[in-house]
Amino acid sequence: AQTTIIYITGLSSVPEDVYEAGSLDGATGWDRFRYITFPLIMPSVTTNMVLVMKDMLMVFDQIVSMTSGGPAQSTESISYLIYNNGLSGGQFGYQCANAVIFFILIAVVSILQTKFLNSKEEQL
Repeated sequence: AQTTIIYITGLSSVPEDVYEAGSLDGATGWDRFRYITFPLIMPSVTTNMVLVMKDMLMVFDQIVSMTSGGPAQSTESISYLIYNNGLSGGQFGYQCANAVIFFILIAVVSILQTKFLNSKEEQL
């Protein structure tokens, strides 16, 4: 739902003048998307890619509700491992250090992803 709202906002920010100019230049449906729409909604794509990557790395609630990390810890994520070993295993300090390292990893991945995708954005 969140990603859809971001894409709809990006699509509504593309001015009709650009589509009209593209039509005058002979752009068809696919050409309009490829050369006009997609480059102009690239900031929305960047935002969504960073948020989806963060959510993928931090998956927790689906694992807790469906499998609790089983069978044989095959669906255990880093977030669930930190939670489970910190609360049940009594490794508070060790899991706090893991959480800080995990935060730094997510921050670095997000920054690199944002820098890479920002280079692909077009400005009007």
